[in-house]
Amino acid sequence: MKISKICCIGAGYVGGPTMAVIAQKCPEIKVTVVDINEQRITDWNSDNLNKLPVFEPGLDKVVEEARGRNLFFSINVDKAIEEAEMIFISVNTPTKTYGKGKDMAADLKYIELCARQIAKVAKTDKIVVEKSTLPVRTAQAIKSILSQTGKGVNFQILSNPEFLAEGTAIQDLLNPDRILIGGELNEKGIEAINALVNIYASWVSKDKILTTNVWSSELSKLVANAFLAQRVSSINSISELCESTGADVREVSRAVGMDSRIGSKFLNASVGFGGSCFQKDILNLVYIAKSYGLNEVADYWEQVILMNNHQKSRFASKILSTLYNTVSGKKIAMLGWAFKKDTNDTRESAAIYVADQLLEEKANIAVYDPKVESNRIYADLNYLNSRSEDENSLLVQVHNNSYEACKDAHAIAIMTEWDEFKDCDWQRIYDNMLKPAFIFDGRFLLDREELKKIGFKSFSIGI
Repeated sequence: MKISKICCIGAGYVGGPTMAVIAQKCPEIKVTVVDINEQRITDWNSDNLNKLPVFEPGLDKVVEEARGRNLFFSINVDKAIEEAEMIFISVNTPTKTYGKGKDMAADLKYIELCARQIAKVAKTDKIVVEKSTLPVRTAQAIKSILSQTGKGVNFQILSNPEFLAEGTAIQDLLNPDRILIGGELNEKGIEAINALVNIYASWVSKDKILTTNVWSSELSKLVANAFLAQRVSSINSISELCESTGADVREVSRAVGMDSRIGSKFLNASVGFGGSCFQKDILNLVYIAKSYGLNEVADYWEQVILMNNHQKSRFASKILSTLYNTVSGKKIAMLGWAFKKDTNDTRESAAIYVADQLLEEKANIAVYDPKVESNRIYADLNYLNSRSEDENSLLVQVHNNSYEACKDAHAIAIMTEWDEFKDCDWQRIYDNMLKPAFIFDGRFLLDREELKKIGFKSFSIGI
């Protein structure tokens, strides 16, 4: 089966970049990305490539090459579904905030809406690909909805989870560790699997394309993120022990990471992990384990989340205790709001929770992030409902550069490891701060000894 038309429902952090790369590498395939958010589609179609709704290094060049040739962004969802032979579902699957599984299970309402819309519109056979991160056996629910159309249309459901790291998504797509495709292991299912394999094989070596049953594929995504998040929380737990014993967490991390059985990735102590995947996927895994009565398994993985929350909380507490146990009326500059560098994604960013805790102590927060807009920052804080929107607007100011944010500040907290913060004129920043000037490096971005020579009172996680 040779695919000539693809539709992707969802133009967010996964759908947009993934489809752009597929379009770039498969110019013979028409790729249409659809979304009900008109402003998002307008931004994807903007002539100003710096205003794409998703910031990823290299994405602008990929979009520039493919857009208008065989890559299209549209709000006409029904038309794209009707024309496509293969439909990717790449919509948000947040953690439920209500009902059974609240604060733990995945909220699948958007997935169900997509399935119902496909069922309503489709007049010809389709391959439907799960691209969103989903709990095990979601494909069965999708197939159940699609099989009730009564139109004689046949659907094959594939699981094709993404393994992208924000900030390096384009490189991850161009040079993936592996591509995972799960489907039904019968004649029609294998035919659908091979159709997707052939698309990726346009630029990915076939020995890196793994095929499994659909359930193994769905679970592998959750488990991969759980393992990565566990490593972050593990080294963060050791960072607190290092502070108490006089060890240096960077030295411990290096010694442990050189063990080939462990490796060095995700062994960098920090304020904590964030992003759209780790927390919700671990909570989803915890919920699945509890659903099967595996309480010890659930408790084990839930501790990774508890450790991550503790790390964010103790970073804020360290700022409070160092500033003489009061930050009321004091200006704290926060450099970075995205959960990591080279992305404008703020979902579950440690900065939000550290700022929230400091705001509870009546601090004045000054924020600068190179790619995150002010309306996003206020929306993140307002979503927590800790204070009124008016109070957040009064206590939080968003600035256009590091120097404005840090002027007359009592302290600086580095929340995101943006490269531009390394290149700041730190002497200039110090000279324009209130004294004593404190800096809290939550990402090991700067040289502590150099900061001390300038005059800063410096604190870093795990040292």
